[in-house]
Amino acid sequence: MTTTTALKWILRCCPQLPRSLVQKLFRLRQVRRESSNIASSDLGVQSQECRPRRVAAKDSLNFGDRIFLPTTVQELPSEKVDCFCNEEEIKFLHSLVLYKDPVTIVVNKPPGIPVQGGIGIKRSLDELAATYLRFDYSEHPRLVHRLDRDSSGILVMGRTQLSATVLHSIFREKTFGASNKDLDNEKRILQRRYWALVIGSPRRPEGLISVPLRKVVLDNGKSERITVIDNVQTMSSQHAVTEYRVIESSSHGFTWLELSPLTGRKHQLRVHCAEVLGTPIVGDFKYGWQAHRKWKNQLFPHLERNLNEKLPNGKTLPFGLALENGNISEKQPHLHLHCKEMVLPNISLALQHAQSSSSCGLTELESLKLVAPLPSHMQKSWDILNS
Repeated sequence: MTTTTALKWILRCCPQLPRSLVQKLFRLRQVRRESSNIASSDLGVQSQECRPRRVAAKDSLNFGDRIFLPTTVQELPSEKVDCFCNEEEIKFLHSLVLYKDPVTIVVNKPPGIPVQGGIGIKRSLDELAATYLRFDYSEHPRLVHRLDRDSSGILVMGRTQLSATVLHSIFREKTFGASNKDLDNEKRILQRRYWALVIGSPRRPEGLISVPLRKVVLDNGKSERITVIDNVQTMSSQHAVTEYRVIESSSHGFTWLELSPLTGRKHQLRVHCAEVLGTPIVGDFKYGWQAHRKWKNQLFPHLERNLNEKLPNGKTLPFGLALENGNISEKQPHLHLHCKEMVLPNISLALQHAQSSSSCGLTELESLKLVAPLPSHMQKSWDILNS
């Protein structure tokens, strides 16, 4: 009898559910299996165990097993709903494009918009790009890496299935291939530099963070948190490496940092800043709520009204994004984390070399250097601290 994994079975039986959502349900341990273990006793009576237990994505299913998903998935539409935008929103999406060639498209992701769809998410950047950033291509752009909903900056997508596969392998190899032996290698095929405004100041102006991270599931599987662990021998973990340096310090108790992740773990930069450096990122209430509670946003109360008055009352921003709000003068600042620079191989040239049968490694290719300007809330915070 042919067996199948729990992940493949759900994707086959529930094609309306995005693969990313199903994978997230498994990560949050919200998928359960009711096993049907049929055993014949001496009397020929069949016994059946019907207690649902958590199941992993790679677990094999047996004949008669039943899978249970959280009731929240019922909120998703049974059929794929086309994503329609008005002219202003389409113009806004096109304005996000930083770079475009035959196989790659790069956008400056605004804060507040999710990269992928899911429960309760009406508009996501991958769905919007699939409809409005094709630029006459038959294929739609595909994600090759991720950014948090509240972070901003450079987001790379492949315009074809082949280029997306190549780009994804570069980001994946960067994460899984990073080790202490590679730290001094100046010829890195992928380089990322984030800017972050943090509360406080690191003890050293620059350094290297290299610690294991572990996911902790909370609220009976409804949420998760990433944390640094000490004992890697008894607990599963993923190693995370980040270089950092101080860009500028403020007398008001803030510091601008440049963060260069050498791996790509979830919430890596936010956890490294909050738990390792002891300087949580401004607007990161998940990992820095204690620092924000002490801060109480009393540094620039006299500027709050003047800055907010710059946004006319009743103005509708694209997709409901509050792009003009969230600087450090406001009571609820947005996350101050932005992917500002990225250097990666020119995949377009690599594929051209492959078609011409000429051998050329990724390290020998011309590099693309991408730069994304700061979002409005971070630029205003910069102006405030330098005024």
